[in-house]
Amino acid sequence: MRGPGVADLDEDEALPLGRERLRAVFISDVHLGTPGCQAKALLAFLKAHPSDRLYLVGDIIDGWQLRRRWYWPQSHTDVVQKILRRVRKGGRVFYIPGNHDEFVRHFSGHHFGGVEVVEEAVHVTADGRRLWVTHGDLYDGVIQYAKWLAYLGDTLYEWALRFNRHLNSWRARLGLPYWSLSQYLKHRVKSAVNFISRFEEALAGEARRRGLDGVVCGHIHRPTLRVIDGVLYCNDGDWVESLSALVEHADGRLELVHWGQPTPSVQEAFRARTTAPQG
Repeated sequence: MRGPGVADLDEDEALPLGRERLRAVFISDVHLGTPGCQAKALLAFLKAHPSDRLYLVGDIIDGWQLRRRWYWPQSHTDVVQKILRRVRKGGRVFYIPGNHDEFVRHFSGHHFGGVEVVEEAVHVTADGRRLWVTHGDLYDGVIQYAKWLAYLGDTLYEWALRFNRHLNSWRARLGLPYWSLSQYLKHRVKSAVNFISRFEEALAGEARRRGLDGVVCGHIHRPTLRVIDGVLYCNDGDWVESLSALVEHADGRLELVHWGQPTPSVQEAFRARTTAPQG
């Protein structure tokens, strides 16, 4: 059991030497309430990346899984407490619900422990770019018109994650790196690849229609930072497999960060303009 006040001393009392305070951090698809959630890794990431603003871009709590089976270890409570501490230390936290935590949408416009629940947001970077922040599920035809298929896909994904845990436990004993069955299938199955492409183009197109410079989203668990027809598309990934987040530095530079993986922690640094190469 923790002593009084101990938990509050592990974050932003003082910035680590050489560590800058970020303007904003964007995370999504944490899926608290599931065995696949990498809560301890997320706690370490949040401790190492203090920010003025924290955007929770949907699927933070997995209501779908919790309705089937209750699963809530202490580490998941610790994530919630750390987010609330960020508010108490003067940061602003915005909760933008997704499809797995769609029940939170009923509380749009309310504050909980200082966390602001909003349907969507527009974030203005230090260099003046206006980014639409949305989970992205409202632009997913399966979620909107065939929800039963989405539930089926969620169950199959959970099975794949369970298989991954056993497989990678064996691979670790052999000194082999992590390998994801679900990510492999997404990249190999043509229909999945086409779906991802359509999803990205739909979100970028809607941002363009709104007169914005870009979009930050989650939903498909595919961390990406690229320009689509002159619009910046940012997907911050997930905290089940990718362990990734989007961060904004003091000068407005956006960076896609992968946490706790054998590859370099910063995968991409990107200061996008409409003149950037098309992807």
